[in-house]
Amino acid sequence: MVQRRTLLKSTAAATVLGVPGLSGIAQQAVTLKFHTFMAPQSNVWLTMHKPWMDKVEKESGGRIKFEGYPAMQLGGTPVQLYDQAKDGVVDISWTLPGNTAGRFPRIEVFELPFMMNNAEATSKAYWEYVQTVAVDEFKDVQVLALHVHGPGMFHTKDKLVKTADDLKGMKVRGPTRQITKMLGYVGATPVGMPLPAIPDALSKGTIDGCVIPWEVVPSVKVHELTKFHSEFENSGGALYTTTFVMGMNKAKYASLAPDLKKIIDNNSGMATSAWLGKTQQGNDPVGRKAAEDRKNTIYQITTADAQEFKRKARLVEVEWVEDMNKRGHDGKKLLETARALIEKHGKATPAKK
Repeated sequence: MVQRRTLLKSTAAATVLGVPGLSGIAQQAVTLKFHTFMAPQSNVWLTMHKPWMDKVEKESGGRIKFEGYPAMQLGGTPVQLYDQAKDGVVDISWTLPGNTAGRFPRIEVFELPFMMNNAEATSKAYWEYVQTVAVDEFKDVQVLALHVHGPGMFHTKDKLVKTADDLKGMKVRGPTRQITKMLGYVGATPVGMPLPAIPDALSKGTIDGCVIPWEVVPSVKVHELTKFHSEFENSGGALYTTTFVMGMNKAKYASLAPDLKKIIDNNSGMATSAWLGKTQQGNDPVGRKAAEDRKNTIYQITTADAQEFKRKARLVEVEWVEDMNKRGHDGKKLLETARALIEKHGKATPAKK
């Protein structure tokens, strides 16, 4: 009887505390730490990260909770975010694979010049590409989503960029190694740096301009620190885009109760990747309006001048294919696969203006 009473008390306590095994694993609750470099006032944090966390919390009945940490509030640098998730310093991180140059070479194909004009379709292509031809690229984490942003473009302080020749002598920030290389080929002096470093670099004159999509302009005050914005026609493809990965610590994912794991799974994958890409590009008009409201000059590079950018930038593509070949991959085939996937998903996804 004593043993039975002890067992009953233990079971009752376990039910209250949510201890798996005694209360039933379905009662397990978990709090996940989500870490990123994006600012708390950024469109990405407010319209992508927070809604995603809120959705997971709601679908779990509050049994999955999040502690959200924007702006590197848990310490470290943006370059360390992927490894923070890998090593369990945080549970989930959202970051640019390109922050660690050359570490994830096969997915750089989506960052090649003039590859995309629709973030939703390209995000779907990126997800399918990784699942089919680069499955071990992010093997150190449980991949939740893979996506890209809308068309990247030039933002400059003192000189309007109309042609590739206008970039000569200008120091321009690039986010990843492929885009930084592209800037060099089209005539600029490329300067690589993470997004949060842009405002200080523009203020001090370390750079004369940067390439980012419209949506992120307000969060780094680029509309206040520059006067000129040069975009490309949507139909001809974007100057560039950047890849993102949202990854979860593998051990933490494995430790979840089966029903909670399913909720994470339901908020991962191609559909979530597409939503993130669509939402991010959908915020481009907000950034564009911020520049318009300050009476900044917004210029659309002509089709003829865009051809010169494309001609010079193609060297990046050639070098990437050669680099893949040296690494033991078929670079040409990977490039063709990425293009075919973008086209496939683009046919099913209306282009964003």
